[in-house]
Amino acid sequence: MNHFSRRDFLAASLAAGGSALSLEQWAFANSEETTQNPNLQIAPFRFDVSPPKGHSLCGGWIKPVVGYDDSLEAIGYVLLGAGKPIVVCAVDWTGLLNDAHIAWRKALADAAGTSIDRVAVQCVHQHNAPFACLNAEQIVLEQGDLPHIVELDFFSECLDKARKAVAKAIPKSQPVTHVAHSQGKVDKVASNRRIDRDKNGKIVRMRGSSCKDERLRSLTEGTIDPFLKTIAFYNKDKKLVSCHYYATHPMSYYGDGRVSSDFTGIARKQRQQEEPGCTHIYFTGCAGNISAGKYNDGSKPLRAILARRIYDGIIASEKQLQPEPIGHVTWKTHDILPPVRDTFNEQELKKTISNKANSVVNRNRPSYMLAWLQRLQKKVPITLSSLQMNDIKTLHLPAESFIEYQIRAQSIQPDQFIATAAYGDGGPWYIPVAEEYPAGGYEVSVAFCDPKVDAVITQGMKSLLDS
Repeated sequence: MNHFSRRDFLAASLAAGGSALSLEQWAFANSEETTQNPNLQIAPFRFDVSPPKGHSLCGGWIKPVVGYDDSLEAIGYVLLGAGKPIVVCAVDWTGLLNDAHIAWRKALADAAGTSIDRVAVQCVHQHNAPFACLNAEQIVLEQGDLPHIVELDFFSECLDKARKAVAKAIPKSQPVTHVAHSQGKVDKVASNRRIDRDKNGKIVRMRGSSCKDERLRSLTEGTIDPFLKTIAFYNKDKKLVSCHYYATHPMSYYGDGRVSSDFTGIARKQRQQEEPGCTHIYFTGCAGNISAGKYNDGSKPLRAILARRIYDGIIASEKQLQPEPIGHVTWKTHDILPPVRDTFNEQELKKTISNKANSVVNRNRPSYMLAWLQRLQKKVPITLSSLQMNDIKTLHLPAESFIEYQIRAQSIQPDQFIATAAYGDGGPWYIPVAEEYPAGGYEVSVAFCDPKVDAVITQGMKSLLDS
């Protein structure tokens, strides 16, 4: 492995995305802009983001890339005619964290001729995929013996592809006159991971993305959102872009080094093949405590079965679409700075990372913790955002938010259609609701914020969703 100095790394990071904004450029803000009876255009885009052979997957603690089952994509759209352009993008990566997430938003903003606060980038969260944090990469490179978090040349290539894809798409934009929304029930996919508890409510065992324990699989689904939601943009009666939202960890199996968009990506690609004239985009909702574990034993045949169930949910949802003229478009943002866990200590984290007796996962994972702590010291906020049309509202949340946030968002506006995408800026890792912290369990153990994050995010959601 090449050993980069801190100066080399920062220079490479700037070249990759221009993400290192000075502190003075960050100002906490809530913004709102509404355009009545807009004259809209939409420019969908897509590009390949599959990592090269040998590249780290899921942060470097599972097998790196040895082959490809199917490709990873970034798919999104630029919405023109409602003030400065709005960009929304879904990426088939495990996560984009801290400066890496900012770099993606900045690259898309520059290409679209807009500001970074009008860009939402959400990951789908497959695990045989990159888990990109430029800050953590800097930390592990300084060790000299750890696998990459993300390789800078590859990261830079992806941003170049993003700029080119958006620049190519905008001249081909088409009018948007109508929007539609609907939902369809998905059967036998989502299940709550935190279902096995003792008499005091403490988590005993987690039911993961796959589960071979028949007793755990026999337990109830628990709290989930069973509906796949769809928002579609039309030029009169022609469907141009169809966005699908569903909350579950999107993994059937992983760790074999074979890149895959997994069952949600397979379902999306099947629908795309059937409708080449419409761009289909899939967003993962608040799935921090949701997986397919009840219905998935990790065997290879289950991937196709789960993909079919997601596909059936897409079809069921789209059958109910009823386009209506767009009366207004609103884009709202709300900046937050969630509080770090009081157990995080910078010097102790550095010792853990530099201890060569520790396993890779127990050195790479703390690099993400240190990156988050250092980000909060610099007071670089996370931006929550919402695109709103008629009685439809999208909600873009960070990281591995628990399903309760998605359900709570709908309760804030029960008479409106709320479609939630999580896995935006992944800096905080898991984001439990406050009442789940005392129960412990894996998700709580790797949450980078203290329980006050619940109130911070909930207030942000209310700010975005309240009319």
